[in-house]
Amino acid sequence: MAMVDSIDGLQRTSLEAGWEFCSTAADAVATPAAFGPAAWRPAVVPGTVATALRAAGLADAATLAGLAARDHWYRLAFVAEGPHRLRFEGLATLAEVWCNGELLLCSHSMFRAQEAAFLGRGDNLLQIRFRAAAPVLAALRQGRPRPRWRPVLAQEPGLRWLRATQLGHMPGWEPAIPVVGPYRPVLLLRETGPLRVAAVQLRPSLDADGRTGRLSLRLRLAPGCEPGAALLRCAGAAAPLQALGDGLWGAALRLPEVPVWWPATHGGQPRHAAAVETAAGAIRFAPTGFRRIEREAREDGRFRLRVNGEALFCRGACWAPPDPAGLPGDAAALRPTLLAARAAGMNMLRVGGTMAYEAPAFHALCDELGLLVWQELMFANFDYPAADPAFLAEAVAEAEELLERLEASPSLAVLCGGSEVQQQAAMLGAPRTAWAPGRLFDDALAGVAARLAPGVPWLPGSPSGGDPPFRVDTGVAHYYGVGAYMRPLEDARRCGLGFAAEALAFANVPDAGSPALAGWPPVHHPGWKAGVPRDPGASWDFEDVRDHYLARLHGLDPGLLRRSDPERYLRLSRAVTAQVMEACFTEWRRVGSDCGGALVWLLRDVQPGAGWGVLDHAGEPKAAWHALRRSFRPCSC
Repeated sequence: MAMVDSIDGLQRTSLEAGWEFCSTAADAVATPAAFGPAAWRPAVVPGTVATALRAAGLADAATLAGLAARDHWYRLAFVAEGPHRLRFEGLATLAEVWCNGELLLCSHSMFRAQEAAFLGRGDNLLQIRFRAAAPVLAALRQGRPRPRWRPVLAQEPGLRWLRATQLGHMPGWEPAIPVVGPYRPVLLLRETGPLRVAAVQLRPSLDADGRTGRLSLRLRLAPGCEPGAALLRCAGAAAPLQALGDGLWGAALRLPEVPVWWPATHGGQPRHAAAVETAAGAIRFAPTGFRRIEREAREDGRFRLRVNGEALFCRGACWAPPDPAGLPGDAAALRPTLLAARAAGMNMLRVGGTMAYEAPAFHALCDELGLLVWQELMFANFDYPAADPAFLAEAVAEAEELLERLEASPSLAVLCGGSEVQQQAAMLGAPRTAWAPGRLFDDALAGVAARLAPGVPWLPGSPSGGDPPFRVDTGVAHYYGVGAYMRPLEDARRCGLGFAAEALAFANVPDAGSPALAGWPPVHHPGWKAGVPRDPGASWDFEDVRDHYLARLHGLDPGLLRRSDPERYLRLSRAVTAQVMEACFTEWRRVGSDCGGALVWLLRDVQPGAGWGVLDHAGEPKAAWHALRRSFRPCSC
């Protein structure tokens, strides 16, 4: 359903206070009736088991790493009388929900909302069991078709069958803390009026003249509901709803000279409230904006976006949640990081396929701040079982639910099937036929995108478009020539980069006064390396990459400098990644460059230490952020 702010006659109560949780051995308690004495502790909802353990002061590394081997139970006593529905916006991941001892639903995907009806009896008890993922993942590895390749990054093979985030399963990238629990809101819904909405599709668009907006609505009501005389209103205009048959109603608005939405680097972000007014009440939608986003049609296959007819150099970063174990979804937790992105002059953020779908507050803030969103579906690295009908149906339903929610978001700029799936196939020696996007990305998911987001450019994967898929001068690339491959700065020009959906990963050192370094071990201590990212199986880490450029650009021995003058080593380490990033973006934005954009890996660190982020774990800018702010100024020559 489109992002609906409210529906008259529908009472929505967020169930947040009073939750408790406990953990048991896997399958030790199969149903609530089998519970004996247990150590129940206060829980945070929305939140995860890791969130609750931190709040209780019990979040030691061993406990957090072992979450996937145990069952976790949540319970809440609440008051409700009569017919209601319970809606769960996100349950991670294998969940069974009971209310008053009755099994209401089972969830097998953390990426889809679940809803069930129940009859309240006054005092009610809601209980959720999150099954241990480890034995399930082990079972998924047995008796199923072998993949054509096995990725190095996400080292749990069963994840290719399970619809769950890869966060917590990528050693060297981020903490090994599985995401478990009701990480999105739990809502109590009660219909108090005759206006019962089954589905809403609200689609804004902008004509080629750049001045005329259009808003189309498709509204499906529950059987027996009649809206009577009803109007769609937006930006001072109104149009009547018309019956389309089978409970479907529609309306279309034409809005001449409508104020147009732009990315932050190019203009303002006017947004417009829209509502359906009926005799039975009103349906109010989240504010929307009118813009036109297109991929340039080019014979050479290079990728560039146009927004409202203007060519755009996309500059920004890849997104990582402020807390990858808790996945906060409220505006208060997300706004500081997004404000820092805008303050740096960014106009695009990429939500990559190794992460998780972001909460509605993230997209609302990007709409407000003018930050375009490169949205990938949560598929990355694996040879996914697209030939399995149940898996394919689940993938399609997941994509439909996401795009039905985002279709009216003006910041949605690119839709992408996933991250490094085709690249993994090519790099790991799979047959050439495996390099093609295939049934999942070229057919099923592309079809959903064409149907629900026809005005948003679609890519089957990132990187893609080249032969092999990781060519940097065609399509969309992941560029690490300057960076992990330790090529000279001239490579930024010589490679002929077309568009980098991720680039320039370094172990960026936080500033000396940052709280992210408070109590952190000194640079010569082995504990320092715990905060330095690395690729699994590699004989080097991203601090080694930074040291390479320190030596190359400043003519110093980083090992000797670190040993003899650690403070100077840290100062130069901060400076050198800033220097490299600024040099690369200066090249890519120069007059005569044919580069369409580049996104830095990452915006924010996912743990304390010298991580990839240009913001540290506490959200404070690093030297690299300041360099990007200079590079991302509105005009470059």
